[in-house]
Amino acid sequence: MVTEAGAGAMVVLARRGFWGPELSLARRPGGEGRFALSAAGGDYDGVVGMRVQATAQLLLRPGDRTGLGPYAGLGLAFVGAEAAHGAGYLTAVLGVEAAPGRVAGWYAELGLGGGVRLAVGRRWRRFPRWW
Repeated sequence: MVTEAGAGAMVVLARRGFWGPELSLARRPGGEGRFALSAAGGDYDGVVGMRVQATAQLLLRPGDRTGLGPYAGLGLAFVGAEAAHGAGYLTAVLGVEAAPGRVAGWYAELGLGGGVRLAVGRRWRRFPRWW
């Protein structure tokens, strides 16, 4: 089982925009699947807000030690702030990451759900000894 941690920046382009730093945790139980949870804090339409997202993802090249590894996922997201009503969304994600079979690499994502979501950052992975 592979464990991942990530840090980056994200922006949601929508009627009520959101942008800020994002932290994520993920588990790859084996094969081509990954379950990811991310949380971002930042500016939500002019006030301090938070966005949380959980996705189930399919990695097309999970063991590649070089090159790009595309992935796609579906999930749920919630965004809210103290001064604004929160909202939940179904989400879809398309992404690419550098060398998904290595200890670390960058990622870039495009998503839909409450607006168009763009995210970039870096992931660190911990592999089992037999990997």
